[in-house]
Amino acid sequence: MRLVAICLMLAAAPLAAQPQPRGTMSQIPDLPAPPVAEQRPHSFEHHGIRVDDPYHWLKDQSYPTVDDEDVLSYLRAENAYFEAAMAPHHPLVEELLQEMRGRIQEDDSSVPVRDGEWMYWWAFQTGAQYRTWYRRPASGGEQQVIFDEPREAEGKQYFQLGALEISPDGRYAAAMVDDSGSERFELRIRDLATGEHVETVTEVGIGQPVWTADSRSVVFTEVNDNWRSYRARLHRLGEPTVNDRTLYEETENVAFTVGVGKTQDRRFILINTGENISNEIRIVPADDPLAEPVLVARRRPYIQYSLDASHGKLWVLTNDEHVNFRLAEASPEAPGEWRTVIAGSDQVYLRGITAFRDHLVIGVRIGGLVQIRLRDYEGGEERIAFPEPTYTVSLGNNPEYAPAAYRLNYASLVTPPTVYDYHPADDRLETLKVQRIPSGYDPTQYVSERITVPTRDGRQLPVSIVYRRGFERNGQGKLFLYAYGAYGFAYPPGFNTNRLSLLDRGYAFAIAHIRGGDDLGYQWYLDGKLDRRANTFNDFVDAARGLIAQDYTSAGNTATQGGSAGGELMGAVVNSDPELWGAVVADVPFVDVLNTMLDDTLPLTPGEWNEWGNPIADRAAFEYIRSYSPYDNVRAQAYPPMLITGGLNDPPVTYWEPAKWAARLRGTKTDDNLLLLKINMGAGHGGQSGRWTRLREVAEAYAFMLTQMGAER
Repeated sequence: MRLVAICLMLAAAPLAAQPQPRGTMSQIPDLPAPPVAEQRPHSFEHHGIRVDDPYHWLKDQSYPTVDDEDVLSYLRAENAYFEAAMAPHHPLVEELLQEMRGRIQEDDSSVPVRDGEWMYWWAFQTGAQYRTWYRRPASGGEQQVIFDEPREAEGKQYFQLGALEISPDGRYAAAMVDDSGSERFELRIRDLATGEHVETVTEVGIGQPVWTADSRSVVFTEVNDNWRSYRARLHRLGEPTVNDRTLYEETENVAFTVGVGKTQDRRFILINTGENISNEIRIVPADDPLAEPVLVARRRPYIQYSLDASHGKLWVLTNDEHVNFRLAEASPEAPGEWRTVIAGSDQVYLRGITAFRDHLVIGVRIGGLVQIRLRDYEGGEERIAFPEPTYTVSLGNNPEYAPAAYRLNYASLVTPPTVYDYHPADDRLETLKVQRIPSGYDPTQYVSERITVPTRDGRQLPVSIVYRRGFERNGQGKLFLYAYGAYGFAYPPGFNTNRLSLLDRGYAFAIAHIRGGDDLGYQWYLDGKLDRRANTFNDFVDAARGLIAQDYTSAGNTATQGGSAGGELMGAVVNSDPELWGAVVADVPFVDVLNTMLDDTLPLTPGEWNEWGNPIADRAAFEYIRSYSPYDNVRAQAYPPMLITGGLNDPPVTYWEPAKWAARLRGTKTDDNLLLLKINMGAGHGGQSGRWTRLREVAEAYAFMLTQMGAER
C-alpha cells in the first residue's frame, strides 16, 4: 500500500496573523537565489471542472525512465540549493550525527532464535552499514555466514535485503534483493552447504517467498509493469524459470494485490489477494503445492479476514460481524463455515492471531493500549503483564510451531527496545536483551505521559508525550509533534535514540494518535478516511492547539515531521494552519493527490480508491479530493520554514509530487522563510540505504528544524 495520508480543508480559513519570520534566506550568508521552476500552461477537465497544473512538466513522460534534461536540471538545481543552504550548518549536522552514532552499538547483534536444528541471528560489524546473517547448529558448533549484506552492497549506491527465508531442510536460502530503490526485488537462491549462488528466479519479485515442505520449490509473488503484485508463482529448483507455474493470478480486480505466507504449523501455504478493505485467501498444502488452491471465503465488500492453522483447524480473524473483529474456527474441509470463538467487542479490538501448538497468541488493543494474550485450546486465557502504564509490545520472531517460550519485542517512550522470552508455564518474562546505548542513557532523567485533548467535534484524542526532567510547562517550551494517520496504522509510543538529541536540547516530543490510524479501534480508522478524511488533519491541528492550551508550547514553537502519509499530513496542516509551526519536514510526501488518483496507470492508484475515493468515476470524490489536495491548495500566504524530500526511484510516491509541490510553494508563498527540496537521485521511498547514510539524513532534518526554531543547543 502507499503509506500516504490525505488532507482535507472544508473551506479556506481567514488568513491568520503570521509569526515573525525565522530562518529566512537572508540570514544565510552567500546563499544564492533559490531555483524557480518554469510555469508551463497545462490544464485538464474532469466532471466539467477545469484544473490548471503549470508544473505538470516535472513529471517525465517517459517515467519510470527519467531522462528529460529539463526535469533533471531542475532537480539538480534544487539539490545544489539544499547543499548551499545547509553548508553553514554542517558543524551542527556533524555534531548531531556523532551524538546519534554514539548511541548505537556498532557491533550490535540480534538475539539468536531457534528454528529446527539451527540457531539464527544477524550482526553488524563495527563500522558496517549493513547486517551479516549467521547460523550455527543448535547443539553447538561453528557459526556460518548465510548472507553477507556488506559484501552484496559493495560498490552500490543503494541496497536493501527485503526478505531472507531458509528452506525447511536448512539447505537453501531465498533472498529478495533490491539494489536501486525501485522495490522490484531479485529472488536469489543460495546453497548454504556450499555458499554458492544457485539461481535467480525472478527480477520483479516482491514480498516474502515461501518454501514448500520438501525444500525443493519456492512460492513467490511478482509485480507487473505497473508495480502491482498480481500473481503467485511456483519455481522448482534447478528447472528453467519458463517452467514456473502460476498458482494464482488476480484478474478480477485491478486494485487487488497478491501475497503469500504459511501457517504457523507449516501445513498450508496461504495465497492472499485483496485491497485495504476486502480480501480472500486460498490454502494450498505445503507438501502438495500443485494441488488446486482451496478458497476459504469469497471476497465481499468491506469484509476482511486473516487466518492461521493448528490442531487440524483454521483460526479466522474477521470483521464480518463486528467492526473490531471476532475470532472464529473452521475446518480445512469446510473453510468457509466459521464458528465464533471470541465475539466482537466495542471495548476489545482484536488485531492479530498466531496459532502455536499450546496457545493462540492474540494481539489486542484496549483504550488505545496494546496487550498480548495467550489463549489455550480449552478456552483458558491470560494476559502478559508489563510494569509501565504506556508501552508498545509485539510478538517477535517465533518460527517454530511449539517453542518453549514466546519471543516478544517491547519498548516505551523511556525504555529502550527490549527482547523478552515469555515462559507461560511459570508466567515469567526473561530479559534477553536491552538495547545498549554506548554513550550512556539514564531513563530516570526522562518523563512520559499520556494525556487527552478535545477535538473540534467532541472526541477525546490521546497524545503520548516524553521530555527530559526540568522541562517547564510555561507555554514557552519547544515541541516536536508527530503523527501518521492512514491505513489503520497506529504509530506506537516506542523508543528512539535519535529523539534524545531533541529532548536533551529542551524539546518535548509528542505523538498525536489521530483518526486514520486504528489507535482506538477499527472505527477510529474508518472515521479518518474517504469522506471523513478531514478528521485526520483536524485532529492533528487540534492536538497542537490542545498542547498549547495545556502550556506545553506556543504557536510557532512546534516543529513537525512526517513521511509519506505523514508527509501528506504536513501538506494539509501548513496550508490550513501555517502559524502553528516553527519548522516542517515533509519526507516523500503524497501531496499531488488529485492528479495521482486520476491516473489509473500509476502502480497503486486503483488500490487506493477505497482509501481516498475514486475521482475518475465519482464527481463528489473529485471535488472532495480537490478541496484538500495540498498541491492544489497552495495559496498566497506565509508558510513556515520547510524541508521537503523525495526519491527519484520511489514508486509509492513518485518524485514529481514533492518536486511539483516545492515549485508551486516557491511561486506562491509570500514569506522569506527557507524552503528546501532534496531529491535522492539513487534511492526510493525509504531514502538512502545503510545505517550511517540514513542516520545522516536524520541529522540533516534535525539540524534544519533546530536552526529554523532558533535553538541549536
